[in-house]
Amino acid sequence: MAKMIVIYNEPTNKEGFEAHYFNVHIPLVQKMPFIRNAAVHKVKQAMNTNENLYLIAELEFGDLQEINQALESPEGKEVVGDVANLMPFLEKAPVITMVE
Repeated sequence: MAKMIVIYNEPTNKEGFEAHYFNVHIPLVQKMPFIRNAAVHKVKQAMNTNENLYLIAELEFGDLQEINQALESPEGKEVVGDVANLMPFLEKAPVITMVE
């Protein structure tokens, strides 16, 4: 099993961010191939960081190869392209990690 974990800092415009994220971005993500499970968590408290963490998304895949194939798919490219539509609501790009 492998996961893609995406970490967002607090948006400058929470209402705009959440509207786009939940109504546009998440439906695009749900179309990506190979996703076995997905979850979005709102951060209530973070320790040992000065970052103002807001949201963490976890996408579960079979392995790292499946993550790469999903990102290279037409659906994955659409998701990656849509991140630009989230950026007006954020001060900096989300942190994206792949873990096993």
